[in-house]
Amino acid sequence: MIIQNYRELAQSRSKKNALKILESGLEAASPNIGLEKHLKKDKIIVGKKSIDLKKYSGIHIVAFGKSADRMTKTASQILDIKSGIVVIPRGSRSVVQGKKFQVFNSSHPTPNQTSVNAAKAIVKFLKRRKQSEFVLFLVSGGGSSLLCLPDGIDLSDKTYVNDLLLKSGATIQEFNCVRKHLSQIKGGRLVENIPCDAVSLIMSDVVGDDLSSISSGTTYCDDTTFSDALKIIKKYKLEKKFPDVVLDRFANGIKGNIPETPKKPSIQNKIIANNKNCIDAMVKKATDLGYS
Repeated sequence: MIIQNYRELAQSRSKKNALKILESGLEAASPNIGLEKHLKKDKIIVGKKSIDLKKYSGIHIVAFGKSADRMTKTASQILDIKSGIVVIPRGSRSVVQGKKFQVFNSSHPTPNQTSVNAAKAIVKFLKRRKQSEFVLFLVSGGGSSLLCLPDGIDLSDKTYVNDLLLKSGATIQEFNCVRKHLSQIKGGRLVENIPCDAVSLIMSDVVGDDLSSISSGTTYCDDTTFSDALKIIKKYKLEKKFPDVVLDRFANGIKGNIPETPKKPSIQNKIIANNKNCIDAMVKKATDLGYS
């Protein structure tokens, strides 16, 4: 079972049933379930489209998020992966084994230097790819802080801004809008000039499955602007607390002196698991146990 202290907690019939219902939800969130529907030997199925991997000279993985290593392990068991980079939270013991993968343990929910090192390594890794190769991105929640590459500011300013936003009550969409406009990789910038074919398979931790919000839309795109970011800062009365270098960057962005985030996706993004999968599994288990 995923719930390791089940016996300790299951002190009555109702508690056993509650734990069984919860267990079914956790099982539905397992990375392998979603991936196995989309990954087959030598091909990736995305909607009605099937990507033939045999025509590529090498398949590589870039995985980041709380489930990055488990997603990578599942993908490696199905596909012939040549190499990859995996970024997970520090304190996690990776289930990915072998020399073909470089694993980073970054910080969450506030980025650290390892988050920057991981982002730089991925950017370098992608630049080295040949046109004949293919990159499979595996994305899950938490990627916004696990990967961090500040643009025009330093890491200390970025973490300070993160802390202010975390305490402000801003929504995840508002939080990400500001982060995207302080980043070299978020909001689709990571894949904006990718030299080869790629697809991103995503486990959603955001209600509504907004692709631009999951891991700050790193492999997707962004419909917000520098002007939107400044409005959010003013909305939560943070303007006087924000570093001048950040406010100056937003002002330059509004004037058009700094390029906006990409407004169209460069690669295909597909959600393979979400909150509804967990809810549906728990509803079914509850019904099987006689609950209405």
